Amino acid sequence: MKKTVLALATVSLLSCSPQDMQNVLNSIPSSTALSNEEVISGLKEALRLGTERSVEKASIADGFWNDARIKIPFPAEAIKVKNTLTDLGIKKPVEDFERTLNKAAEQAAKEAVPVFVDAITSMSIQDGFNLLKGGENAATNFLREKTSDALRAKFAPVVENATQQVALTSYWTPVASAYNTATLLTGGKAVDPDLNAYVTTKAMDGLFLLLADEEKKIRQDPAARATALLQKVFAQQ
Repeated sequence: MKKTVLALATVSLLSCSPQDMQNVLNSIPSSTALSNEEVISGLKEALRLGTERSVEKASIADGFWNDARIKIPFPAEAIKVKNTLTDLGIKKPVEDFERTLNKAAEQAAKEAVPVFVDAITSMSIQDGFNLLKGGENAATNFLREKTSDALRAKFAPVVENATQQVALTSYWTPVASAYNTATLLTGGKAVDPDLNAYVTTKAMDGLFLLLADEEKKIRQDPAARATALLQKVFAQQ
């Protein structure tokens, strides 16, 4: 009976006009249709994979310092400190300080994977379908929008611990003190920026930038889809 039905269906298709044939084919359910669970699991897997790759890049030796996209510069609100000290020929303390900012972010990044993984779990099925059809960084933008406050609350202590381990304050204090002393002559304003907040924000910015790059690769390059689930899900976007 099944063979007879299939044969009749084949004959019917062959007798159709090209447009009618396409309409018939479009009405047949696809065997590769994605289930709700596959969509949400695939997107979570993509974010986990992207996070792992991003953290790996950021947390290697000089990961922040050697990557111009995420390198943490001298705090903008204290840029006059850098300029004044550089003009006075005090260059090494400035470079040591900038390197240490990046070293703190690098060390903090090593602890970021579980923080991001925890944040991914709240994604809904509807969110998943929206993000699947969204722009090249839709998932990254969604994750940042929904979790930045929670991530900052969890990430800040890690950064603070990292800055202590690399003695960031010991670099900042002499730089700031030297500048503040110079302001007595220059008439400038003394500085005391919150370095932990600054490094936390810049470290998060850097990780999200790297994560956006990884998401873009997964969406655009089949070779970047490391699992069968990713291949299936992102082939349907």
